[in-house]
Amino acid sequence: MHKIYPLIQSNDFPCIERNDLTILQVNLGYKCNQRCLHCHVNAGPSRTEMMDKVNIDHVICFAKQNNIKTVDLTGGAPEINKYFTYLIESCKSNGIHVIDRCNLTILNEKGMEGLPSFLSDNQVEIIASLPCYKEENVDEQRGKGVFESSILALKNLNSLGYGTSNQLVLNLVYNPQGPILPPDQQKLENEYKYFLKKSFGIVFNNLYTITNMPINRFGSTLVSKNLFEGYMKLLKNSFSKEAQENVMCKSMISVDPFGYIYDCDFNQMLNIPLSNNKIHISDINKHYLYRRQIATADHCFGCTAGSGSSCGGSLI
Repeated sequence: MHKIYPLIQSNDFPCIERNDLTILQVNLGYKCNQRCLHCHVNAGPSRTEMMDKVNIDHVICFAKQNNIKTVDLTGGAPEINKYFTYLIESCKSNGIHVIDRCNLTILNEKGMEGLPSFLSDNQVEIIASLPCYKEENVDEQRGKGVFESSILALKNLNSLGYGTSNQLVLNLVYNPQGPILPPDQQKLENEYKYFLKKSFGIVFNNLYTITNMPINRFGSTLVSKNLFEGYMKLLKNSFSKEAQENVMCKSMISVDPFGYIYDCDFNQMLNIPLSNNKIHISDINKHYLYRRQIATADHCFGCTAGSGSSCGGSLI
């Protein structure tokens, strides 16, 4: 895999500061049952990094003491972590909203049979990856059979009430097939809802369009195909000041599987530490983070191109 950070560290990105911290995004481990071409984490079945119970307890303590509104669980496939349900139950007992960033196929794996019911019983919001509503496109990007397995999982979630109410929220995520910007989010959501309902009887709440980040597996693929420079030019030329005002890192931090914090998940993957210092979540509070400058590099243009991009979709 090509080294990406030297290609983006020139940093033409404008300076930004963190506001009030409300979201704690927690990477429970880089292991995943899939190995997607666009993955900025470089996750896969062979990864071994997993958050242990000691650091999960640090996460719970930080969230409780700092009035965190949302704990956002990601990976890899976060459900693989053996303390996944423990963390969710601890958060919910303290009135903290929980998001599970789910690849859908993990719900069909052996040993995960009871997980969908657990998620619904705890009213966990699910943000599920489905980069297209067409089988051939999904399988090309994520692996043969992934689309069929994803549809099966979505039907199961719908049967539990997901996607039909504000209590059981099911949001889907789209990302482009290649080095292009996502289309209009609302228009694409309408297309998804029409096709999935008509073809499979599937319903969901919202669609989030997310720009592919030029790092790790996707960035390395661009370098191999001599497309990296062109993609970076596209991101920079599409910069939106309005999107910059709404970037997700202003209200969240990212925690790696070992308990160290970063300004965002992308910085975590590039090993760009918070304020250039490697800090453990047990050593700070949110007041330390308020109004501190966020560490940036040129990959940040991926969040401000066009309509903007975040873990919650477009920013404009």
